[in-house]
Amino acid sequence: MKTVRGCMTIAAWAVLYAVQAVGCSNDDNAGSPQGESGGTIANQGESGSGGAGSGGTEEVGPAGTSGVAGTNSRIEGSSGASGAGTGGVSGSNAGDEGIIEAPVTGKSLSALKKVINCDDVLAKIKQRLSQEAEEKLQANLEQTLTGIRNGNTCRYWGIADAGVDYTGLSNGGAGGGAAAPSSEEQGASEYSTTNVQVVGVDEADFVKNDDNYIYIVADGKLQIIDAWPASQTKTIASVEVRGTPNKLYVENNRAVVYASLDLIDQGGSTPRDDIYMPIVSDDGYQKECTHGYNCDFSGDGRKLLIRTYDISDKTKPVLLRETEISGSYINSRRIGDIVHTVATFPEIAVSDLVYWPEELESYYSNCWNVDEFPYTEDEVRDMFAELDEQNQKTIDEATIANFLPGIKDTRYIGGTPTVEEGLLNSCDNFYVSQEGDGRGFLSLISFDMSALGEIGATTVVGKPGAVYASDDALYVAVRHYSSMMRGWYFEDSESIDEATTIHKFKLTPDDIKTLYAGSGVAKGRILNQFSMDEKDGYLRIAASNGQVPNPNVHSTLSVLKQTDDGLQVVGILDDIAPTEDIRSVRFNGDVGFIVTFKKTDPLFVIDLSDPTAPVIKGELKVPGYATYMHLMDKTHLLTMGYNADDVGSFAWFQGLQLRVLDVSQLDDPKVLSEETIGTRGSSSDAATNHLAFNYFPQRDLLALPMTICEGGPGGGTYGDIMTFSGLLVYRVTLQDGFELIGGVPHEAPETASNYGSGCSNWWTDSNSKVKRSIFMSSESEDFVYSIALDLINVSNLTDLEHPLTSVELTDSP
Repeated sequence: MKTVRGCMTIAAWAVLYAVQAVGCSNDDNAGSPQGESGGTIANQGESGSGGAGSGGTEEVGPAGTSGVAGTNSRIEGSSGASGAGTGGVSGSNAGDEGIIEAPVTGKSLSALKKVINCDDVLAKIKQRLSQEAEEKLQANLEQTLTGIRNGNTCRYWGIADAGVDYTGLSNGGAGGGAAAPSSEEQGASEYSTTNVQVVGVDEADFVKNDDNYIYIVADGKLQIIDAWPASQTKTIASVEVRGTPNKLYVENNRAVVYASLDLIDQGGSTPRDDIYMPIVSDDGYQKECTHGYNCDFSGDGRKLLIRTYDISDKTKPVLLRETEISGSYINSRRIGDIVHTVATFPEIAVSDLVYWPEELESYYSNCWNVDEFPYTEDEVRDMFAELDEQNQKTIDEATIANFLPGIKDTRYIGGTPTVEEGLLNSCDNFYVSQEGDGRGFLSLISFDMSALGEIGATTVVGKPGAVYASDDALYVAVRHYSSMMRGWYFEDSESIDEATTIHKFKLTPDDIKTLYAGSGVAKGRILNQFSMDEKDGYLRIAASNGQVPNPNVHSTLSVLKQTDDGLQVVGILDDIAPTEDIRSVRFNGDVGFIVTFKKTDPLFVIDLSDPTAPVIKGELKVPGYATYMHLMDKTHLLTMGYNADDVGSFAWFQGLQLRVLDVSQLDDPKVLSEETIGTRGSSSDAATNHLAFNYFPQRDLLALPMTICEGGPGGGTYGDIMTFSGLLVYRVTLQDGFELIGGVPHEAPETASNYGSGCSNWWTDSNSKVKRSIFMSSESEDFVYSIALDLINVSNLTDLEHPLTSVELTDSP
């Protein structure tokens, strides 16, 4: 086994986190919202008298030394020391700078700023850490002094941060197989595939298929299932995958599997409150945010493992490559053989920083047994001043390797593993966020799944967000809230208190090369990936400002165009649906569709033929709201969402609602047909995750995972009982609407004797047992594969209630 450390021999390792992947040589050329913290620090008015390093300017230049603020410069009443470093922050307001110079209020904040070199990156990181360490010490000092003055000192709220450990990455080996397929049968004549947003731009899912095989990650394994002929469906390979495998791509006899590993050490810091709180499942893993209404696209907080397999022999997948990254998976796209993965990395931290004096720690541990506080105010100030000096020294001694993301790549060539690992070695073309909201890294990592070549990457300092990709560009949209930012994108933070920044990365066809192309800002909070769409170089984005029941909530559609200054808004349609927020968006060429909701579902049809002047052409009001809109054809929408019961000032969501809409006349959209399923508490993964929505136009078929609840008095009361859990199949035509063919059961219905809690879930939190489905057809027969996490049922559409066969995905107990 060959191990390489330091400067890697391939582009990825030399500049994995630089904006362009360039070679490494022996020379030196080698996201209900909670508000937002962060933002660079303005002058806080602390009374400390310490000076700051001299020589700072508004340009981001070479760093010199660490460039941190003068010792004790922001601790109240401390003595203060001389300035530190020559390339640091300017003047006496040492804390005014974040990772880069203090921003000005305005839309220019969205642009990313290029830094010079690794020394510069290190200096900027240290500035941010120094600033934040001082802020925490100052807050703890003020808390202690307030307690002394009020006679209430037996209180303690600790704040602690520690460093991030990127070491200990391990490698894996090749997997094995099972019995060979019984025959080389011709595959299905027609079959469904993953429901993607953009044709030709694949999206990762836990199941993929072709005309013969189903590829799935379940029960900790990559499993390959011989699925044709349908009645003989069986597992032919099962390979253990380290960690928790959760997504994959399959193309040209290659499979790329994503898995989650150990939790990333966040340095002991408490979670930030600038994003929605994560939704955690029973196993402790964060559930994926898909619809985006009450969650954010922040990843699962676990290290990412990417494995590439050769599946030429479907019975014996062979591990070709294993790449372990110290960040978390956010999203990805596959265009041809090129896989682009967006990963987020931990917030920058350093170990051994201390925020409470040892004397106070000891006092607080036993303060209820002490009659009076044993220290004077001056003594307390001196304690914190000493800690500040200690922390600054620790920060100053940190090296670039303490902060930058880590990676380990193992390639199996001729059965022999070759290992390359390291941290960032070059910071050329490194970009950072001017608004100062990001304390971690966001990277777009690209590789060719058909080869074992280099890995390219583009990295910025910032936060994760929703991902949209066309065939030549990828966008990351990040939510921001004015209440927790010191600088703001708009002059009027009272009426525009939510914003979305959009970072654009240029993709090169059939190449791993990516390039940061620019950033922009749009008014409002983006919902999800479907809120974005690109056409003819224009990015259209729909967002809400506020959330129901805020009476000031409204929505905005912005059109952005790339210029030399980044992404600039060139067209805007504002104040859409006052008092309502967005529940779904879809674009189709020059037309956009936006569904908002408070009591009814207004579908707005927007003409975007002139991108500089978008205009609402039509509006349709119907009960309920659509959470997903599917392009049935050029002039019809197939929508899924929830019915609603209007009770005056608001409405209760009820059963699931399907509709076919005729939008051939932009100024006169119509409902052609509709279907209501169950009562309040009924749910489907397809309502909040488009990957679970399976419309098969070749046969006019629609398959939906479904939990159906019935009964109940309506209003805010959930259905009495769960009557079905499985897969529902409809035939859908423009002429006849929805024809229920039947359902494939996966759970027994509830009865009065076995009543459970299957009907008490919120609309954004589906509990449908079935997660996905696949259609496969011969010339004369149609089959559907209903896929749960533990079982696949294979059924002929002529008898859905009695599957032909079943395939277990988990080992029997």
